[in-house]
Amino acid sequence: MDDLLDVSGRVAIVTGGGTGIGAATAHLLAAHGADVVVAARTVEDLEGTAAAVVAGSGRRCVPVPTDVRDEEQVIDLVERTVDELGRIDVLVNNAGGTRMGPLADIPTRAWDASFDLNVRSAYLCTREAGQHFLAQGSGAIVNISSGAGVNGVKGGAHYSSSKAALQMFTRVTAAEWGPHGIRANCIAVGGVASERAVAAWEVAGLDQAELSAGTPLGRLGTPAEVANAILFFASDAASYITGQTLSVDGGPQMGGIDLG
Repeated sequence: MDDLLDVSGRVAIVTGGGTGIGAATAHLLAAHGADVVVAARTVEDLEGTAAAVVAGSGRRCVPVPTDVRDEEQVIDLVERTVDELGRIDVLVNNAGGTRMGPLADIPTRAWDASFDLNVRSAYLCTREAGQHFLAQGSGAIVNISSGAGVNGVKGGAHYSSSKAALQMFTRVTAAEWGPHGIRANCIAVGGVASERAVAAWEVAGLDQAELSAGTPLGRLGTPAEVANAILFFASDAASYITGQTLSVDGGPQMGGIDLG
């Protein structure tokens, strides 16, 4: 299994790579031999993560400040990756998020912003990195969705819809590009206690124990646990898996009798 998870000699782009799941993914990919480009808007976070990855693994990690909603910046991100590291083998479309709110109050700009960040950005990155994947006849794409895209969430019609769209985008990418040696898979993430999530919960007065109460495993996840699934999909361990969405969410939440 260690050999199957070895990604030595490969180059990965991780968007949203400055903190949380993205940073954990950059560390894990580098620990298994990959060189990594981390992309996000916050330069300080990117530089800190890149320095930590290099120090911890000895692999190259290049910070590229990027707003993945901007087409020209995405083009530049992919070009810089190839210029500095020579190729691209793995794309992790991790950047995403939204501000929640009831459907009746969601303005058009908020709806559009959710799709720009959660779907359009993945399309732009996939399209640009895909040119290199198609030319070399190989590549692995991992899109980071949400449990909201599988089951929906009240107060997040825009978020749920955009994440569901990302999952279908993954399936069509897998179907069209599979014959070219390219795999595309998706991870539907549940409650994860990343730095930014915890800070947001504290501001909103939300208790982590309450947030995880309905989860069969009885706790929230960690960025490292999601990164484990990303490494799996990026590696040869998943060589015959494509077009799938894997829930990394602590288990299904459902009603019924109390089995205490």
